[in-house]
Amino acid sequence: MNRNTIITSLMLTLFFTLSHSQNTSKNQFEKQVDSILKLMTIDEKLGQLNLPSSGDITTGASQSSNVAKNIEDGKVGGLFNIKGVEKIKAVQKIAMEKSRLKIPLLFAMDVIHGYETTFPIPLGLSASWDMDMIEKTARMAAQEATADGINWTFSPMTDISRDPRWGRVSEGSGEDPYLGSKIAEAMVKGYQGQDLTKNNTMLACVKHFALYGASEAGRDYNTVDMSKIRMYNEYFQPYKAAIDAGVATVMASFNEVDGIPATGNKWLLTDLLRDDWGFNGFVVTDYTGINEMIAHGMGNLSQVSALALKAGSDMDMVGEGFLTTLKASLSTGKVTLADIDKAVKRILTAKYEIGLFDDPYKYCNLERPAKEIFTQENRAFARKVGAESMVLLKNENQILPLKRSGTIALIGPLANNAVNMAGTWSVATKQTKSNPLLEGLKTVAGKHVKVLYAKGSNVDYDLEYEERVTMFGKTIDRDKRTDKELLDEALKIASKSDVIVLAIGETAEMSGESSSVTNLQIPQVQKDLLNALLKTGKPVVLTLFTGRPLAITEENENVPAILNVWFPGSEAGLAIADVLFGDVNPSGKITATFPMNVGQVPIFYNHKNTGRPLGNTEGKFEKFKSNYLDVRNEPLYPFGYGLSYTRFTYTNLKLSSTQITPKTSVEVSVDVTNSGDYDGKEVVQLYIRDLVGSVTRPVKELKGFQKIEIKKGETKTVRFTISEEDLKFYNSNLDFVAEPGDFEVFVGTDSATQMKTSFQLVQD
Repeated sequence: MNRNTIITSLMLTLFFTLSHSQNTSKNQFEKQVDSILKLMTIDEKLGQLNLPSSGDITTGASQSSNVAKNIEDGKVGGLFNIKGVEKIKAVQKIAMEKSRLKIPLLFAMDVIHGYETTFPIPLGLSASWDMDMIEKTARMAAQEATADGINWTFSPMTDISRDPRWGRVSEGSGEDPYLGSKIAEAMVKGYQGQDLTKNNTMLACVKHFALYGASEAGRDYNTVDMSKIRMYNEYFQPYKAAIDAGVATVMASFNEVDGIPATGNKWLLTDLLRDDWGFNGFVVTDYTGINEMIAHGMGNLSQVSALALKAGSDMDMVGEGFLTTLKASLSTGKVTLADIDKAVKRILTAKYEIGLFDDPYKYCNLERPAKEIFTQENRAFARKVGAESMVLLKNENQILPLKRSGTIALIGPLANNAVNMAGTWSVATKQTKSNPLLEGLKTVAGKHVKVLYAKGSNVDYDLEYEERVTMFGKTIDRDKRTDKELLDEALKIASKSDVIVLAIGETAEMSGESSSVTNLQIPQVQKDLLNALLKTGKPVVLTLFTGRPLAITEENENVPAILNVWFPGSEAGLAIADVLFGDVNPSGKITATFPMNVGQVPIFYNHKNTGRPLGNTEGKFEKFKSNYLDVRNEPLYPFGYGLSYTRFTYTNLKLSSTQITPKTSVEVSVDVTNSGDYDGKEVVQLYIRDLVGSVTRPVKELKGFQKIEIKKGETKTVRFTISEEDLKFYNSNLDFVAEPGDFEVFVGTDSATQMKTSFQLVQD
């Protein structure tokens, strides 16, 4: 053994001994990280910045692969898209036994809305307005994912979006920054828990930083261009909430911000994120985000890699720009060793924080998966969450809940389609184990209900379109019968039924990444099926599957009952049936406005007034006002909208005072009565309007909500507290201020509520 080898061995022993010490502080992490840095070659440092996809690493015997060889050479900091604790343990073993410095790997996956037990898509989950439940979904996802070896998730997505053409609206929490902030906080707490050293917590990653949901024309990966005052007041709040909640990592977005792609934007990733907001974790690029700056026109791979590093991107996902160019850039002075070391330190610190240096195999207990993944307890919770997220959009003549007698005709291309129930970004889900509506309806209906089934139609008339939306194993199974044969079968069973339950809408991958659209209507073949069934005269209940707000104006006019089920997750069929039969009274409220048609887009409740606002003309056109010739300004369903099987009446809106000072607050109270025939839950929503400001202010802003349960005939008093902090906004200097003046406060069942009172903010 030569002298250098002996010294290296002694130093490795020293920092591994340090890593085993109890109650390790941030300062001790820094010392330990510095001790490792002194041992690392430049290639090993760049390796820590490299995050490849697992590629052909599928078993422990894959050491001959390129990725495995890079792990041996210390050129990989983490892997993603590898599933299974045995595989992960085998790959970690390569790093710990064959690499020179034995630095453990991070293992990441898109655990977006559950792991194998899958919950509703995030847009659907947000419709529950239940922060405790949302936090628990993330906690359960972390429990399952860590049991399978995963220690890092690329979630939550907190992008605000007001454009349903953008497919990734399904992956976020809607259009409102206040609600989005509460959900971001809940998700981070759920994933990371109170102690990141425990083997059932994981690193969270807030994404996509920043503004990704405001892409032009609703087209994915497209340009974003907005003023800084709009960024701060309307889009940044959920990201900031995740940072304040202690999120460990941040993912840069694909789009540009102020003309510079986010991946290479120093103002965004350093000045704002780190210096202003105090973020001290590490930033990972999105998939090939560095390489894509070449197409943006920012230079060649060497130039954009240097730009990204100096801007504040720490880990390169898949592109290998850091790995292959930064060594040369260091020699030519385009980057400094300090730039590289800074990024390496952040990644190593994260590995210390989750205890990987203490035990590289802490997430590799081979006994955990069978006990903790896709358990009956977890599936029961997913069923509950699925039901709580559904939104009743219409219920004419109280068709719902369904009676537990007679014959039900279940019809539609999504009625018996298990693989599409979990929705987009459900990469760990075992799709075939999901519960389809046909199975759920038969299980929940009971022995006195006869359920007949027919497919009725394909998803779309266009075969090529169907083929474009069959990603990630979520097949559509196009029926080879003619459209007429499918329709005739549906009409035949409809004639034998007392009520028709129609399961139509989008399939799982008709929304999500790279699933932007210009048509927000239900596919025509499904609309034709619906119209044919309506002509039978039988009552029709439309169960609408969707990952985005759809323009269902025609359906709203003609269908007596509409239940928006989103994509409810692995227990979809049971959850939908629970709501249809009234075992669960629907209480979801939409978090993204549903337009009348695509021409209204972008459309959102917290818009600004124009100098010529449309008056209260009940949808009538006014010349020389800000309105359309062919459709009214109002949406089909406003933000916060959702019905129940019961009725809620609001009375006695009161303020404890008509004035607030910087040192005092005001209590808002309202009585909510369940005046219907069922026990139910209601989301009581509070909105504020700042009537006069130094910059123009929105017509309404959500500032509080409470989800309460009220028994039939019962009245509950709901109270909110408003302080000066709730009235603050960013002015033209980007100062966060509350300006004295008059305010209106609205309380009601959705953002269209007109029940209001007023108060003043005054100086002491």
